[in-house]
Order: sequence, then C-alpha cells, then structure tokens
Amino acid sequence: MRSTGSWYDVRSNEGTIMQCRLKGKFKIKGLKVTNPIAVGDRVVYEMEDEVRNAGIISDILPRENYIIRQSVHKTAHGHLLATNLDQAVLIATLNFPRTSLGFIDRFLVAAESFRIPTVLIFNKLDLLNEEQIEYQKELAELYEGLNYKCIFTSATDGIGVDEFYDVLKGKVSLLSGHSGVGKSTLVNSIAPDLDLRTSQVSVFANKGVHTTTFAEMFEIAPETFIIDSPGIKELGLADMEKEEISHYFPEMLELLNQCRFNNCQHLDEPHCAIKDAVAEGTIAQSRYFSYLSMMDGGDNRK
Repeated sequence: MRSTGSWYDVRSNEGTIMQCRLKGKFKIKGLKVTNPIAVGDRVVYEMEDEVRNAGIISDILPRENYIIRQSVHKTAHGHLLATNLDQAVLIATLNFPRTSLGFIDRFLVAAESFRIPTVLIFNKLDLLNEEQIEYQKELAELYEGLNYKCIFTSATDGIGVDEFYDVLKGKVSLLSGHSGVGKSTLVNSIAPDLDLRTSQVSVFANKGVHTTTFAEMFEIAPETFIIDSPGIKELGLADMEKEEISHYFPEMLELLNQCRFNNCQHLDEPHCAIKDAVAEGTIAQSRYFSYLSMMDGGDNRK
C-alpha cells in the first residue's frame, strides 16, 4: 500500500495494515530497478512481531503489469511507479502548469507497453479562456479517436467530478501527472476523508510544488483502489527498445506492415506508411513529433 524507505505498509487479505521490511535483497530477473517493491505488488509475508504488528516480506508474486520510468538518479535503472493495475489515469492541465503533449504521449506509450488502459483527465477547466477550451476539445477528439477516454474536470467548481469517480469505481487505478495539476484536490473532492495535502502552483515558474512524496494506495470505496503518486517532472522511457516504440502508438501499429522495409524506423526511409499518413493528416503531427522525440531520447518533458 505504501513504501517509505526500508519499510512497507502491507494490507493483509483481511484488510489489516501492517509494517513489513524486506528479507534480504531482491533482484527482479531481467529488470534493473531502484525500488524492488512497488505499490500494487502482491507479496508473501511472515509475522515477525505480533505486538508491533510487524512482518517480513519473503517473496514478491509475479506481476500482471507495471508502469516504469527511467530513474532520475540512475540512468541505467528504472523506477517502478506502480504494479498490477486495472488502469492508469493521467491528469493534465493546459496551463498553470502546462502539460506538454510530449509528456502525455510518453505516459501513454509507457502504459501501452503493458496494454494498461489509460484515461486522460483534463483538469482546471475553470482557468481556460474560450480559445483554450476549443483547443482542449480538439485534443480530446484526437485522443478519443485513439480509444483513450477523456474527461474535462474542475475540482474547484465540481465539474466532471462524478464522471471522474465513475471511471475509478471497482478498479485499481494509478493517478499520475505533473505536480500542481490538481490531483490531490480532485481526489479530495470524491474522497474527502483522505484529506490529501494540496499546494498552490508557483505563479513565477508556472510549476507545482511536490505535496505527495511517495506513492500510496487508498481504498476509497469497496473494491475501488487509487494509487496516488508523486508529481512527475520528467518521464524517461525505461525497459523499452527503440524498435518497439512505434508498436505502442495505436495509429502506427495498424500501418507497420505497409512500410517497404520490415525494419523501417519511420525516420528517413523511403516508402514509409507512417510518414505518408502524417503527410496526409491521418496521423497527427504532434503524435509523430512525440515519436521522434522518444526515438531521439530527447527532453523527457516535451
């Protein structure tokens, strides 16, 4: 349910929360990560101290899926955001702070690599002018055309809050996004008992301040779990080869066998079905630019 340094909050099958530590060092075969256990993991534990309600984790059960990003501190390693998810929910804002399309696309690619359904929440509708609202509608049209559900919300005005809750019902969901996008405020609007910390966005830097410092899972209703994660500044792709990236763009995947070359990377090769689709407008330029950025390993925020 939560990881804080060397201690882990583990929820038993009966719903009791206890503090556990790891037995020895765990290494996941074929996966270099900075955190051996992530929120969402199912583990085997043994009670160590009944009085203190403490235990020892002896095994990590196989994961159904996970979302991983490149470690900020160890570039050769990944950092697990969460595991065993029913869906990911990315909260974005067009301004105050601005979530770039490149960041959205990186997150979608990370989720697609494990076929984790993703919902896009465009928050802070109350801060947008008419032109920005129209642009947001165009973005929603783009992503809904790729089978990503989009919801417009304003936590402060209560807009879209019921729809946000309906999306979460009966599922294990990772909530993610930049700091300052209103994640905690949105969660507080549907689960006020949690009383998550919130903070103001810096007017000078147009960036949020980290209020969540570690991932934590909450049960907000029977069988409804959310994983509140720290705001992500950058999202470097991890555990993924360049040749795989186009497979995680749904609009590219269906065209891959139409390129002249089987190993086409959709960069400078002739007779490339992907580049033709971009030229014809059937693949959005913004999505193709995101793809190029990922292939280049460029700025993780764009």
